[in-house]
Amino acid sequence: MTDSGSRRKFWLLMPLLVFFGLFVAAPLLLLAGVSLFDDAAMTQTGVGQYVKFLGDGFNRGILFETLGLAFSAVVISMLIGYPVAYAYVLLPRRWQTLLMFIILMPLLTSSVVRTFAWVVILGREGLINQSLLSLGLIGAPLKLLYTQGAVAIAVAQIEVPMMILPLISSMSAIDPQLRHASTALGAGHWRTFRQIIFPLSVPGLLAGTLLVFTASASAFVTQTLVGGGRMIFMPFYIYQQAIQSQNYPFAATITMVLLASVLGIVSLINFLGRKSVGFIHG
Repeated sequence: MTDSGSRRKFWLLMPLLVFFGLFVAAPLLLLAGVSLFDDAAMTQTGVGQYVKFLGDGFNRGILFETLGLAFSAVVISMLIGYPVAYAYVLLPRRWQTLLMFIILMPLLTSSVVRTFAWVVILGREGLINQSLLSLGLIGAPLKLLYTQGAVAIAVAQIEVPMMILPLISSMSAIDPQLRHASTALGAGHWRTFRQIIFPLSVPGLLAGTLLVFTASASAFVTQTLVGGGRMIFMPFYIYQQAIQSQNYPFAATITMVLLASVLGIVSLINFLGRKSVGFIHG
């Protein structure tokens, strides 16, 4: 590659680099700097805020619950998204268009609106409770809203397109002749799926897992509305410390801990996923 070609590519990348530096790197550096103040007035520097967070079991519990919620949303998204993606690649093209519209349609609606829909569905006077009461299956409304399971289901429903789309992309790249050849050689549908379809779809599954996990861990609106404020997760905890308590150093510390935790888990999942793909193909 000539020097002029390298310079041309550099200048083409410059707008993206500037945007990333101003709106991603700079705010993160600012947060990291604010987190290194030991007091709310930001007069003394140190790592006291990190010691305070990591040394308190209440804070660690909020972190673990947030990460657990993200894992739950990933599992639910997999259980819903994988069959949908597999059905998509098996359907005729005219039905693929309809299914893709159904998959993409939720993305055209605000997550706030979809979250409020779950509040209506899961409330004591909601659709589920009223249906069960009218059928005589329960004698009193169930407590469905403001529970860990409700939050996980609501978050997963909002993020499930992010699981389905990478899976569709990965499965669509699989040569159909492989499936036909496996069937012709006597393999049943389950064995074909287990030994061919699933291993080749792992990259899409990995990409969907990373997208859903990162989005679920920071889903402030859904966590807060469906959790009712009684269930505290890291995004709401950040809001409390920054807006209500105005303890900006501690809020920045919570942010950096959440960011580091999510990045660490994402890196681990990515590493294990690549190792498993290498093992499968080997």
